[in-house]
Formats: sequence, structure tokens, C-alpha cells
Amino acid sequence: MKKQKMWILAVLTLALTVGPLAVQLYGGQDEVKDKKQTVSGSNASQHVSLEDALPAFSTTLVKYGAFGQDVYELQGRLKHLGFYNGKIDSQYGPKTLKSVKWFQWKFGMKADGVVGAKTKLKLYNATKNWRPTEPSNNKTAASGEGKKTNTGKTKSTAKLSSGNAMGLSENDLKIMANAVYGEARGEPFEGQVAVAAVILNRVKSPNFPKTPSGVIFQPGAFTAVADGQIYLEPNEQARKAVQQALSGWDPSGGCIYYFNPVTATSKWIWSRPQVKTIGEHIFCM
Repeated sequence: MKKQKMWILAVLTLALTVGPLAVQLYGGQDEVKDKKQTVSGSNASQHVSLEDALPAFSTTLVKYGAFGQDVYELQGRLKHLGFYNGKIDSQYGPKTLKSVKWFQWKFGMKADGVVGAKTKLKLYNATKNWRPTEPSNNKTAASGEGKKTNTGKTKSTAKLSSGNAMGLSENDLKIMANAVYGEARGEPFEGQVAVAAVILNRVKSPNFPKTPSGVIFQPGAFTAVADGQIYLEPNEQARKAVQQALSGWDPSGGCIYYFNPVTATSKWIWSRPQVKTIGEHIFCM
């Protein structure tokens, strides 16, 4: 009887000792698992995809000394946020470098001035309402730099088909730039994009011709056709306005008409529902 009591006491002692140890061991395994999940989650949160920032930026790394469309976007968006007060010239110089480092530091990133996927995505997400307000001045032909001909005149090499999701011909895009220049040169850049957007909105409408050329040369549709200004050589700003409209920016808000209230002679145009005024033009439906 005495031996039986001793055995029971030994078993109870062993249970009290091993039980917490087992719990501790299994608890430790769960803790390790939790830590692994936390690390995995941290890595997932640090994974940066540039796809969300396209087509605003390309996938190219942008550093000091760079130039082109990415730098134009970079300067414009930094200026929109108040980090950059220099000229938007598409040149990554000292002022741009200082602004990029300031932005990176402010948003908790490594302030090295190198604009990679993480910086581009942060900047894009912080400036989704930004729109270009002045023409790009890039060095590359694909970005719109003119080339000197042997006559001394500047010939444009801008790729107007860039971002052309409507399958329009080069001739259609060229005549659109002519129309924007003839109708809206001297207007704010936003207003020039709006004129290009109106042309595209008419192409999409069942009530108008199905091509930009058809829309523009429809009798009585555009003043620039009537007075011959449609044949003036468009500048880079007009071409850029067409590019922006092709990329989906429509400052007019879907309008299919616009007019200058100072020079308009048609009483009918005043009857159209007015949406907004940009520069000297009233845009309406």
C-alpha cells in the first residue's frame, strides 16, 4: 500500500513537471510559426509593382542626368505636391535631385535620388489628380524633340500614335494636331487637350462622322477650317495635347461642342447644356 502511494506521488510529480514544459514547447512552435507569417507578411507589403503606376511612368530607373518623359512626369508630379519649384524641362538636374530626395525622405524611403518602382508608385498614388499643364520638352525624338532640316526649319518627330487605342491613322492624328493648333493655340494646355477630346468624343458619337478627318472637315464644324488656319503647322504643344487626349484625359467632361462666347455668332450654340469653361472656351453637350 505504501509502495502504491509512492508510485502515484511520482506520477503526479512527473505530470506537473512535464505538462508545462510540453505546453511551452508547443507554444514555442506556434510562436515560431507566427513569426514566419509576420516576416512573410512584411515581405509582401514591401513588394512593389510598377504596373499600378503605368502608363504614367515607364519601368526604366530614373537617375541624376536622365531626361525624357519620365522626368517630365516626375517634375510635374513633384511640383503638384510642392516639392519642386523649378522649370518642368524634362531634365533631371540638381533641383530635381534635391526635390526627389526631399520627397523620398518625407515618405519614409531611402533618400538617394534614384527613382525606382517604389518611388514611382508612391509618387503616382500621391498625385492621381495631377494632369500636365505645360508641354513636354524632351530630348529624344520619341518624346517630341524637333530636328533641324537643311532649310533651317524645325521638323517635328513626335510620335502622335503613342497611346493610340482607337486605331487612328497618322493622317488623322496629324489633322487633329492641326485643328488643336488652329482652334486653340494661346489657350491653356488643358483647354487644348479639351479641344482634342471633343474631336474624339464626336468620333465616338453616332451623330458625327466616324473619323477625326470627317469630324473636322464636316461643313461648318470648325472655324479653323473655314478661315484656313487648319493648314498651319502645329507646334509641339498641340501634338502633346492630342497625345494626352488619346491617352484618356478629357478635361471637357465628355463634351461634343465648345465655343468662344466673345466671337460666337450662332444663337443655337447657346442653347446647349454648358459643362465648364476652360480659358476662352465654353464646353457643352
